[in-house]
Amino acid sequence: MGGILASIPLTSFLAILWMYGENKDVTPIIALSKDIFWLVIPSLVFFLALPYLLSRGVNFFLSMTVATGIMIGCYYLAITIMKKF
Repeated sequence: MGGILASIPLTSFLAILWMYGENKDVTPIIALSKDIFWLVIPSLVFFLALPYLLSRGVNFFLSMTVATGIMIGCYYLAITIMKKF
């Protein structure tokens, strides 16, 4: 149940509602929705790396640091790719 609750994109949902409420223009909402979709993928790497490292006996704080570093690297890669398209 906690996983389901944590997976709800509440911030994105509220931002989209707020944007529409302010100017009723769907063009920036389309762009935001596409960007959010493509940037969710690099964030998922964190949730693969962290349990992998922890299951291998790596210290919690080191696992968090390494998994966060990997995620940041994936964000950088995704943003670089997105700029080309």
